[in-house]
Amino acid sequence: MATHAVSSQEFEQVITGNDLVFVDFWATWCGPCRAFGPVFEKASEAHDDIYFAKVDIDQNQDLATAAGVQAVPTLMIVKQGQVVFQQAGALRASDLDDLIAQAKALDLNAANGQDA
Repeated sequence: MATHAVSSQEFEQVITGNDLVFVDFWATWCGPCRAFGPVFEKASEAHDDIYFAKVDIDQNQDLATAAGVQAVPTLMIVKQGQVVFQQAGALRASDLDDLIAQAKALDLNAANGQDA
């Protein structure tokens, strides 16, 4: 699966309609965003069980503000409708792979103190 451009209008549906979503908040004028883009794209091709969304903050300022994005790129991970990770800064491919493995392994029931 490749990355998907996501707008403010469809963001809620994307995060509630998919079990695991990685969101790249980026901007066309951002150098680190352009460096991270191919890393994010390659990861999306290797993990078809994850929804990879790209949100252009200039076209979706309301969404970026609501998500608390203060710098780009910012990576947000949403699992079962819950934000489980958010961090600004471009990642190396190996760091993104580590995050993907951690997100897949995360048991939200255990993390929230609930029995499965």
